[in-house]
Amino acid sequence: MRGGSGRSVQSRGSSRGAGRVAMGLELYLDLLSQPCRSIYIFARSNNIPFEFKHVELFKDSVLGKKPAAASGAEQPRAGPSNSEGAGKVSLLKKVPALKDGDFTLAECTAILLYLSRKYNTPDHWYPSDIQQRARVDEYLSWHHTNIRANAPKTMWIKVLIPLFTGQPLPSEKLQEVMEGLSTSLKQFEERFLQDKAFIIGSEISLADLVAIVELMQPVGVGCDIFEDRPRLREWRRRVEDAVGKELFFQAHEMILNIKELSNIQIDPQLKEQLAPVLMKMLK
Repeated sequence: MRGGSGRSVQSRGSSRGAGRVAMGLELYLDLLSQPCRSIYIFARSNNIPFEFKHVELFKDSVLGKKPAAASGAEQPRAGPSNSEGAGKVSLLKKVPALKDGDFTLAECTAILLYLSRKYNTPDHWYPSDIQQRARVDEYLSWHHTNIRANAPKTMWIKVLIPLFTGQPLPSEKLQEVMEGLSTSLKQFEERFLQDKAFIIGSEISLADLVAIVELMQPVGVGCDIFEDRPRLREWRRRVEDAVGKELFFQAHEMILNIKELSNIQIDPQLKEQLAPVLMKMLK
């Protein structure tokens, strides 16, 4: 079920009244963001009742408004965004952000661990066994300077920077990023996945969830990193099955349609200010 802004989001099999708790859990998420998608999928697949506060970072903070419709045409209406609310919840003024009563929390890993502990989610997500838990921690530590260091750049190169600069980047830029990502994927398969069904064994964990949402970023812009990697492709299929394919693709709907951002009109002054900053991000 799609969770709109300001609505209580319920997972499969949860009772209708589960989300109607005073001062309940609020999650401020933009599903274009990989960390936000991991939290959304985790909460939904574990039947955690929460209020989905939809934040549109690009629309509200960066991209501005879509071009006006032609005469007589009707523009689709999106639900209100909660960007301002997210800024109040998170001291870091970014998503993901969590509000649980008077308690607020930022950062993806911290939020995932908080939810797993508070709602006593199944042990396989973050095992009680100290060595299995250490394996999850090991991957999460490695992830940031490897998979996350390269995978998101594909979206900037193929969609966002051309949107701001008005021209595509040289193909060498994408090739450089893909080579770095290929090295990380080789390490991922050989060091972490090996011949196991999931990163730490026979069941999905937070490590798999954090990894898969990151690797869907290149897929969304047409770089199918799974196509020539059968072991990685089978792992992805198992992750989809573990969380539920409907939920998986619902969470990734925006990134899989990311090219629609090309229809958004950007203020020329904002273009001039941000284009050099975006280019520096790739250096």
